[in-house]
Amino acid sequence: QVQLVESGGGLVHAGGSLRLSCAASGHTFSNYAMGWFRQAPGNVREFVIVISGNGGSTYYADSAKARFTISRDNAKNTVSLQMNSLKPEDTAVYYCAAAWSTGPWGRPVEYDYWGQGTRVTVAS
Repeated sequence: QVQLVESGGGLVHAGGSLRLSCAASGHTFSNYAMGWFRQAPGNVREFVIVISGNGGSTYYADSAKARFTISRDNAKNTVSLQMNSLKPEDTAVYYCAAAWSTGPWGRPVEYDYWGQGTRVTVAS
């Protein structure tokens, strides 16, 4: 059984920053690509960013480029999402997910395990 637990969500004003973390347990962490998705009310779950198992590759949604950064620590089984210059349209529940597949990791169906989500609210 794989568990993913997100933390770090909250309320921030536009232009501010937040750092989300995801702690993983129950699997060989480095075997999995780790992604972040988000889902706003009434919207489908959308891809934000992903990092490969060894941390050597990262892929960004257009909405995340130049503002969001993903990193992982395979020794600590954690992955982090640094979000800067936040906008009200970034408001959503953010989910951490683990993918065993080889990629490209842009679709929810490619992920095997999901966290419960952490809410991010960006006030204008």
